[in-house]
Amino acid sequence: MAGGFRPVDRAGLAGHLADRITDQAGRLRVLVDGPPPAGPLPLAHAVAELLRTRGRDALAVDADDFLRPASVRLEHGRTDAAMFLDGWLDEPALRREVLGPGGPDGTGRVLPRLRDRLRDRAFREDPVPLGPGGVVLLAGGRLLGRGLPAELTVHLRMGRAALERRLDPEDEWTAAAYTRYDDEGDPGGYADVLVMADHPDRPALRDA
Repeated sequence: MAGGFRPVDRAGLAGHLADRITDQAGRLRVLVDGPPPAGPLPLAHAVAELLRTRGRDALAVDADDFLRPASVRLEHGRTDAAMFLDGWLDEPALRREVLGPGGPDGTGRVLPRLRDRLRDRAFREDPVPLGPGGVVLLAGGRLLGRGLPAELTVHLRMGRAALERRLDPEDEWTAAAYTRYDDEGDPGGYADVLVMADHPDRPALRDA
């Protein structure tokens, strides 16, 4: 990583990412990776809104809408950390429906949602067309280190103590999994943009 961290607010972070994306031509895929309390999905929506004001098609996609069926992801129970890390995301579907068509050589027809995880049934959605300069921002946790194709990667890092304070009580068990993901996978070590997000309203960022 080059350079040090600099403090920003959420609006400044969204603006910085929008600037980096605007500097690149063509259709782009952006991974916004981080645990729910760090706000990867709201950040993706904020960046997408800024891009649209600049005349570029942009779509924020929630990775939690591309989970495997409950019968598969919960095979070893609802709180199995290993499965949560490596077996919940439907990676083939993300590649086929989002990252493939959203890439520079793709069709531009991106499926916004695949499966309702609460009701464990498929959404009935039509693909969203993105023009030649369109941007798809895939947001969620545990996205990096899987070889998912992207032109820009962002990691929102939140320490264990902050996670435990901010996670919903029913999701507290995931704190250990996210800590393991950061420690063993080192997503911040190769993300294009690393954001320290222990205080989500007062993040600090560092560019690669």
